[in-house]
Amino acid sequence: MSRNAVALGIVAALLGVVALALTWLFGARPGEAAAIARGRQVYAAHCVSCHGVNLEGQPDWKRLLPSGRMPAPPHDASGHTWHHPDGVLFRITKEGPGAVVGNGYESDMPGFGEVLGDEEIRAVLTFIKSTWPERERTYQAEMSRREQEKAQ
Repeated sequence: MSRNAVALGIVAALLGVVALALTWLFGARPGEAAAIARGRQVYAAHCVSCHGVNLEGQPDWKRLLPSGRMPAPPHDASGHTWHHPDGVLFRITKEGPGAVVGNGYESDMPGFGEVLGDEEIRAVLTFIKSTWPERERTYQAEMSRREQEKAQ
């Protein structure tokens, strides 16, 4: 057996262990573990500078900045992200908050549609949701279910 084959086998085994560990740690379904891991990477690269390493948002996130805009909210359970269905969260991330809020709303958050693909956006949202307590996940899932029913 070649060294390359052994190395590939070891890498595959380690990736499997990581996926199982994420599934166990976050209570995710097996298919979600990879999305959570990818979402964590994308969040670290594109979101952490404003929304924080621990999804804590900016200080005093409910008070206007001197610019008249709102600070970046937390995405942990202390914030309001979990109050929104998946479609709204996806649009805010892809198109920016102004596209969803309307009425000329201005935000420091850009839309990431030119930077991230749809699957990357979904992965970030999967990662964020994986950090919420069960109550918030259940509430948000119900909001998303209702949103889908209305769309049909």
